[in-house]
Amino acid sequence: MNEISRFAEHGEKADDAAALLPHNIDAEQQLLGAILTNNDVYDRVASVINETHFYDPIHARIFEIASARIAKNQVASPVSLKSFLEGEPGMAELGGPQYLVRLAGAAISSYAARDYAQVIYDLAIRRKLIQLGRDISDKAAKVDVSCEPKEQIVDAEQALYKLGEAGQSGQGFQSFLRAVTDAVNVANAAYQREGGLAGVSTGLVDLDKKLGGLHKSDLLILAGRPSMGKTSLATNVAFNIAKAYKKGIRPDGAEGTVDGGVVGFFSLEMSAEQLAARILSEASEVPSEQIRRGDMNEGEFRRFVEAAKSLEACPLYIDDTPALPISQLAARARRLKREHGLDVLVVDYLQLIKGTGKNDNRVNEISEISQGLKAIAKELDIPVVALSQLSRQVESREDKRPQLSDLRESGSIEQDADVVMFVFREEYYKEREKPGDHELEKMATWQDEMERLHGKAEVIIGKQRHGPIGSVDLSFEGRFTRFGNLVQPWQQGGGDL
Repeated sequence: MNEISRFAEHGEKADDAAALLPHNIDAEQQLLGAILTNNDVYDRVASVINETHFYDPIHARIFEIASARIAKNQVASPVSLKSFLEGEPGMAELGGPQYLVRLAGAAISSYAARDYAQVIYDLAIRRKLIQLGRDISDKAAKVDVSCEPKEQIVDAEQALYKLGEAGQSGQGFQSFLRAVTDAVNVANAAYQREGGLAGVSTGLVDLDKKLGGLHKSDLLILAGRPSMGKTSLATNVAFNIAKAYKKGIRPDGAEGTVDGGVVGFFSLEMSAEQLAARILSEASEVPSEQIRRGDMNEGEFRRFVEAAKSLEACPLYIDDTPALPISQLAARARRLKREHGLDVLVVDYLQLIKGTGKNDNRVNEISEISQGLKAIAKELDIPVVALSQLSRQVESREDKRPQLSDLRESGSIEQDADVVMFVFREEYYKEREKPGDHELEKMATWQDEMERLHGKAEVIIGKQRHGPIGSVDLSFEGRFTRFGNLVQPWQQGGGDL
């Protein structure tokens, strides 16, 4: 054991500053020895550590080669690893390949392997925290006009969040095997739901069929002209998801969301109280204008109070801070995920977010914001639903159905989005075409059209990376600002097929 300890000191003498970093060479040596003696030990520790968690570079290399061989069902022993490590820098001063034999000779019993792996992992995280702290300190000490203190705080929070979530400050490349495994897990989740959804259900059946639910890491743009019901639809979807929230054991064995989800809602236009009133109007079936005025009878007020009680535990978090910069929005979303969890993020609406201020061009600023929203979706691994205004050119066309070219101010919104949807209510436009009372024939035609269009809305999917484009018909109850599943004629009792 004395000989092993002598070799253990080689890394500590290299650099006084580095020696101050927390590490445990003995734990690394004994864990590696256990793996080289019994390859089954690797399976117990692979979920805890990888080669980046080792303090000693030689130990990291030994673990990397051993894990690669074990993954191929090949033996990892001092003899089989010898040829791979003979030319490694630093191996000679440890005594060459004989060091592997000494490691195997000092092996711990296999039952303690996972504990040793946890020690190595914890010390690695401590080293990364120290390095992160030094980086923050160095940046703060460097007084630079282009680097504002607020931006440094956001950057530091982002780095800490990544470290807290993944145990590493940067992911880098991942193998295709891992990517394929993730894809299979997503498909399996959809299969377990009997061919249902790979993503989070919106609560709107026909929309779910078209989208397959809201997919993780996707940016979904929900656009429309004013009064089309963008906010109402986004609120309905957010409420449906939060209402269906259930926690449990997922198919991968980890604890988490099994149905619905925790929803974060950035309301940059409406106050949290106004948004809550809309949700309560939908849940209690009391018109929102009556709620505002307090004009309710006893039965309506009772329904309103009962709805409020049932929604108390709903995991829907609203932030109504106006004119939020994209960096702050990202930081608050990270904080919400860390403190309460986060499965879906809704932003109402994109044009009200501020950029970093580095772009004097509005088109470039919108591009920066849409890229930032997509980055949030990927970083937090959640769907982000962002509302967007449409340009006025829609109003000047004969056909008022929106198109991708109507997206306001920047083509980057269309480029960055995985899904672009438009809310369209023809009833709104037809209502404004009402003929004069003396035009009896036109009035009759108009009334027939209004009857056909009443209570109906359309969600037009103009772009979808993972599936088809097309239209989805929904019901719309203006009194309760509620979108719902549209019952088709063939679905009604006694209807003709």
